[in-house]
Amino acid sequence: MIGFLNVDKESGKSSGYVVNRLKYLTGTPCGHMGTLDPLASGVLPVGVGKASRLFDFFLTKRKTYLATFRFGVSTDTLDSEGKITETTDYLPTREELLAAIPSLLGEVDQVPPNYSAKSIGGRRGYALARAGVDFTLPAKKVKIERISLLGGAGDTYDFEIVCGGGTYIRSIARDLAAACASLGIMTALRRTESGIFSEKESVKLDCLTKENIENYLIPTDSVLPFAPYTADCETERKLLNGQRVRLPLEDGDYTYYLNDASFYGVLTVEEGISRVRIKLC
Repeated sequence: MIGFLNVDKESGKSSGYVVNRLKYLTGTPCGHMGTLDPLASGVLPVGVGKASRLFDFFLTKRKTYLATFRFGVSTDTLDSEGKITETTDYLPTREELLAAIPSLLGEVDQVPPNYSAKSIGGRRGYALARAGVDFTLPAKKVKIERISLLGGAGDTYDFEIVCGGGTYIRSIARDLAAACASLGIMTALRRTESGIFSEKESVKLDCLTKENIENYLIPTDSVLPFAPYTADCETERKLLNGQRVRLPLEDGDYTYYLNDASFYGVLTVEEGISRVRIKLC
């Protein structure tokens, strides 16, 4: 079984829990394409079988979130599940939030939350934080395309955020609050899009069974944004034997099909020389 499952993860369940459940239902190794915190819900693409090899193709894809931020408070996890570490009476107004948003857009250096899977000195941030170690993770370049203020009042506001992979929404809550001379945490989060995967086509984990799961499996080649390529018999023989072949193709990646029209994997062309980069059949 090879392909993708577009799961609508519920809040309170970890991404690892979803993957383990799908491993059981499919009887096949699986891997998610970008984790969601347990607090968060929404789109969690999962690669089934060899489709998990495509993780790097999806890691940096654009993602869209609906987030709720609470201002005037900070926690050790930067969300509502953490321990309160600081409070302030100052709450930003709607106008102040709108004025501060542009400073967070574009390619920015973002400091991840200490309670995250980021590593420092070979140890995960969350492990160090739980052990009471005082540390700060290095900033990482991320891309934040849009932050739209949807509504709210007082200490709580709702936002729609469009960003690249690796962006922490909890860090945006902290940084937006700091830009308004306040404090902030994330209290709710839902991912509505992850690359081409959308909540409209997603399926609840509880709806999946061993009997019906193949009905929800998305073909691997249908989610790859590459042009198709089918080689002649001689070129196919060389490629399948691991040889590099010069082809009249522009440099880049291609979905590679065999002469029988079956999908084989990803073909990469560099300086006119082609090779099978990932075998998926």
